[in-house]
Amino acid sequence: MDCKKFFAGILSAAMIFSTAPVSAYEDDGEIITEVPTDIYMWVQSTPRGNYWFNYKHAGYKIKDDGTLDLNTLMVPTVCMYDNIQIDDVIQKRKWRRLSLRGYDRLAGRADYLKFDLKNGTVQVVERVDLDDTWAELDKDTSGEPIELKNIPVKDLRYNFYRTILEWARKNNELIIGRSRGVLSEADGDLPLDEVPINKMFIPPAVND
Repeated sequence: MDCKKFFAGILSAAMIFSTAPVSAYEDDGEIITEVPTDIYMWVQSTPRGNYWFNYKHAGYKIKDDGTLDLNTLMVPTVCMYDNIQIDDVIQKRKWRRLSLRGYDRLAGRADYLKFDLKNGTVQVVERVDLDDTWAELDKDTSGEPIELKNIPVKDLRYNFYRTILEWARKNNELIIGRSRGVLSEADGDLPLDEVPINKMFIPPAVND
């Protein structure tokens, strides 16, 4: 499998996917693509897909001067489809007269998320359709920022995004420590309650 750059031009050295092969096998006619759990953390499953985020390469945007932008959290995610969802995606592409090349091996999608911690928004910077080896089939870069507080509780994104943000809040030092960027002097002196990930609104858990 080819390595893909994690947000080329944003974090030029980090990678979205592991260099280890993605394993896929057939189970009663359904292609099962295994997600490497040493890189991805499972968040939730629905009848149509399984949602994961890349906790190894979640990190802060790096500014031109090499310092971390603590207001901008970048997170690669994947959703692996079942056969019904695969058929649905293919049918919609047919209706829109889009290319179906390689879509007989469609397995899921990758969403590359940009969290603006200052303004409380999330944006799918790039959405990529993936085959069963995680090769890119097509991509969409039309995503716009949306306010986290406006996502309905019953929306699948609600729990997915809040879980990612809760993990980032609990593991902020880990994220900073393994980053290729460095803290600016001002950010290094911030009190804990002034660190953006600690200040921002995170939607409450559904049962709260």
